[in-house]
Amino acid sequence: MSSIAIFGGAALHPTITQDEANAALDMALAGGVNHFDTAASYGHGMAETRMGPWVRRHRSEIFLGTKTTERGYGAAWAEFNRSVALLGPLDLIQIHAVTTFEELDKATGPNGALEAAQRARDEGLTKYIGITGHGWLAPAIYLEALERFDFDSVLFPINAVLFGNSDYRNNAEKLLQKVQDRDVGLMAIKSIAKGPWHEDQERRYHTWYEPHDAQDIIQKCVNFTLSQPGVTGIPMAGDTRLLPMVLKAAENFQPMSAAEQDAWIEQCRELEAIFA
Repeated sequence: MSSIAIFGGAALHPTITQDEANAALDMALAGGVNHFDTAASYGHGMAETRMGPWVRRHRSEIFLGTKTTERGYGAAWAEFNRSVALLGPLDLIQIHAVTTFEELDKATGPNGALEAAQRARDEGLTKYIGITGHGWLAPAIYLEALERFDFDSVLFPINAVLFGNSDYRNNAEKLLQKVQDRDVGLMAIKSIAKGPWHEDQERRYHTWYEPHDAQDIIQKCVNFTLSQPGVTGIPMAGDTRLLPMVLKAAENFQPMSAAEQDAWIEQCRELEAIFA
């Protein structure tokens, strides 16, 4: 069974050393994490390279997933094979960053990435197939994706700022219901996103957005996201320095009532969404 907290390979940015990567991965495993997720594109390709040696030492202890941003069959198949060469056989292959219906059409259409993922499953390179991404249309896109194919998992953002948008929340709640009806795993990203970085800000973290970094706020963020019915896990933010705080919040998770969730959404309305 996959752990609720998921190690996100985006934290293994290009400047991180192998020793630093090993230390972060060891910390996650010691903290009860057994689901490790990455992507061929993370760290300009370095995340899989850094994870590879560690994964091979701990493969029997973990659930392992990766992703491709390729949309065509040939390029996706080549990328899957590169990932397997670096990481070994996978548990989950995901079609990554599908943010428009046009991209969904390409990926799920004839000679698309989905056909490559199915071949990978048929040939034993992976057990499961998922779809991921973010943006205001994400929930609506994945509702449609689940009508086209029986995906095993979906990954998209859930936080109080995004749920302050009624269209996003309505589609997200429909998707949450559908994944429960279909027994589909749902990983909720961006749980601790505070807002976009602005040009005049010092970027203190490697994340492409500004994260919350106060433990009490992170706890509320994690409580909110994990309180949504259907959420099976939360990938941690893309900076290893945030890892201990998210692990602690997941360990101390307390469900929010509907009233508490609504109050948290109202409190977060002053924040700017990470999507334009």
